[in-house]
Order: sequence, then C-alpha cells, then structure tokens
Amino acid sequence: MDQLQPYACLPETSRGRRFPEEAAPTRTPFQRDRDRIVHSTAFRRLVYKTQVFINHEGDLFRTRLTHSLEVAQLGRSMARTLGLNEDVVETIALAHDLGHTPFGHAGQDALHECMAEYGGFEHNLQSLRVVDHLEARYPQFDGLNLCFESREGILKHCSRTNAHALEQAEVDFPAAAAGVARRFLDGGQPSLEAQLCNLADEIAYNCHDIDDGVRSGLLLMEQMLEVPLFSRYARQALTQHAQLAQPPQQRRWLYESIRLMLSDMVYDVLKTTQAQLAESQPASVVEVRATKPLVLFSPGMRAETRELKKFLFDHLYRHDQVMDTMNRAKQVVRDLFDAYLETPAEMRQDSEPAGDITLQRRVSDHIAGMTDRFALREHARLTGKTLFHV
Repeated sequence: MDQLQPYACLPETSRGRRFPEEAAPTRTPFQRDRDRIVHSTAFRRLVYKTQVFINHEGDLFRTRLTHSLEVAQLGRSMARTLGLNEDVVETIALAHDLGHTPFGHAGQDALHECMAEYGGFEHNLQSLRVVDHLEARYPQFDGLNLCFESREGILKHCSRTNAHALEQAEVDFPAAAAGVARRFLDGGQPSLEAQLCNLADEIAYNCHDIDDGVRSGLLLMEQMLEVPLFSRYARQALTQHAQLAQPPQQRRWLYESIRLMLSDMVYDVLKTTQAQLAESQPASVVEVRATKPLVLFSPGMRAETRELKKFLFDHLYRHDQVMDTMNRAKQVVRDLFDAYLETPAEMRQDSEPAGDITLQRRVSDHIAGMTDRFALREHARLTGKTLFHV
C-alpha cells in the first residue's frame, strides 16, 4: 500500500520542530529526521553496545545496532501494509535505543542505582535526551532538532515525575512542537507509527534472542521445544522439511522455526490492528492519540508471547553465565561513576555539557554514551583492574 491513510503521520500536518528550520528541497521532514539519526554519533556507537551478549563474546551475536536495523525492517514492512508512514517508523526504530548504556540492561540498572538520589536513569528518557541535547552537530541548536512525531515515538516510557519535568522544559518552545510527554499525564496514546515500533521491537528481540541464545549454547533446541509458541513452528518446519531433523541441518531448523514464528507474529499484529482500525475508524492522528491503543497482538498471541518472554527471562537472561557477566559489567559502571565523580577531569569529552546540569548527570551522560569496549578500557585505565579479558 503506497498511499498513506488519514490516521498516519502526514508530513504536511507534522507538529514541527522545537527550533524552526526551512524545509528541505528533496526530503520530507520525517525523511530528514531519519537521515539525521543515521549520521549521528550515538547511532554509530550502537554497533559496540550489548544486546544480550557483550561485544567481545562473539562476532555474530546481535548488538544494539543490528537489533535496531531489524526493528526498522519489521516496522517498515508492517507500516506499508497498514498505510502508515514508513519514514516515521524507521526513524523511531533506528533511534529507540540511542540512550542505552554499555552492557545492556545490566549497565542501565547499575547507572540507575548510581543516580538514584539524582533523578535516576532510564534509557528511553536518555534516548530523547540524546536527540534533544547531547548530539552536538549543529551551530544553531543542541541535539538533532527532530520533529515532534519522531520524538514522541522515541519516548516509549516515562514516569509522571519525568513527564512533568519535560513539560516544564518545553514551555519556551512553539506550542505545536512541545508536549512530547503530555500523554503520560493525560492518559493519551502516541501515533500509530510509535505503537507499531513498540511491537516491532518486541517481535525482533523475542526472535533474535532465541537465535543468539541457541548459538551461544546457553539454550538448547530441546529446551525451546518446551515453549508452546516456538514448538508449534518448529514442528511445522519439520512437517514441511523433514530433512531438518538430521543433525547437520539443526541450524537451518532453528532458522526456519524462527522465520515461521516471526512471520506469524507479524501477520497477527496486522490482522488485529486492521480490525481495531475498522472498529475505531480514526480520521486523523489527533483522533488516534485520543483513543485506546490500536496496534496490538491478538489475545492468544499476546498470552503466548508473554510465556515465551518468561522462558527467555528464566533460562537466558538469568542464566548463571549471563548473570556472572552482567554482575561484572555492573561493577564496571559503578566504578566508572565513582571515579568520574571524584575526578571529573578524567571525563575527556570533546564537547561542552548540554545545558545547566549537575555533575552527577554529566557523569551519567558520559557513561551512557560509552560503547562496551570503551567502558572496559576506561575502567582499566582508572582502576587498574581487568574484569573482562577482551
């Protein structure tokens, strides 16, 4: 479907940017946003940031960059079928993890603990902070000055406290381009493109974490067959291709099982969302924001994906080997935070801090922007310890 539906994010009705700019002669505002993300420093760093396995643990495991590319592919494919704006979906998908720390969720948890008395740390909020403040590329403003619709989608979660703070920080900007956190106070919804990215993200990490988990040897196909959702597609793959049961074909069996599962998840979202749209019949993105969530799994698929996520949590994310790695990664982050707080000059930054912020937030920004391997090098330099052999 090439034509955008009236409930999509339309370039001509965009709420615009916080700092007005002249229109680009050959690109829509949303295409311009996507290009700014791709050329940003934070985006390049994602190639060396952990998804589940730390970068040095293997060259073929997903990173935050490859994960973001997979989310973008899934999101664009579904957006095309639903008549949504692919450029907005791609922008959100490529930017949604820009605020992630080194070492994945372990790094985030450790940094949140360090910042507990200073406002905490949350990677969705940090992703918005990256595109609003921390990217230093333009002479007229800090950040990338993205459109409201892109910023709205990047801010996937937000506490009421942080939402109030964001609202207050935007009072000096044009009213149309402000209010990116308003929905967290009023109970509204983001655009359909943002809702779609949330599910594309979930589909991507559920599927590729199975792949990486089996590749690592921490998960076995025999274990995965105990999960009803995965087992259904694994047995379907054998029914269609009996040769996959042979040991030399095990890797192809895994890939085909994941492919079938991923495809069915996508089709489930499309069918369920199309039914929701037919029932609600929103006439514009404004009406989308004022109604219930519309981009959804069916109840059956939602229940099965939750069961899959619980399995991955218990058997992969909390595997003894992963936990050992994550505990050491947390120690790296805590040590870095303490070292920089004690001697701020050790933060060898190539730009001025963004805005009038505390030293603790400066340290948090600095650590959050690190890649895995840079964090390890800095940790060794500042502490003389080697917690990982890279």
